[in-house]
Amino acid sequence: MTAGRPIKSEIRQNIVDILHFMGKGYGYQIHKEYLELFPKVTQRVVYYHLKKGVSIGEFVIKKISKEKGDYSWGETAEKIYYALGKDASPRALAKIKKYFEKKKSKR
Repeated sequence: MTAGRPIKSEIRQNIVDILHFMGKGYGYQIHKEYLELFPKVTQRVVYYHLKKGVSIGEFVIKKISKEKGDYSWGETAEKIYYALGKDASPRALAKIKKYFEKKKSKR
């Protein structure tokens, strides 16, 4: 048995499934979608799993951009856009698929 946390995570797998339907997204955007589907997760946990997923190949960083705006902390925000990596295995859960289909039809 190995020491430390297990590599497999239900939260990270849910993020993989969300990104499967989103294509790409930045951390806060992914967190908002996650909360709609699976309440009771903190933003910190989502960011942890995004970072961990990059290190194990489940996610890749598509781009990092600085965007101007009127934020509580200042005038710019750094957004890191994530997409699925080579080691991601989306399950395409019906719940997530239905959520994104419904969201797409509202546009």
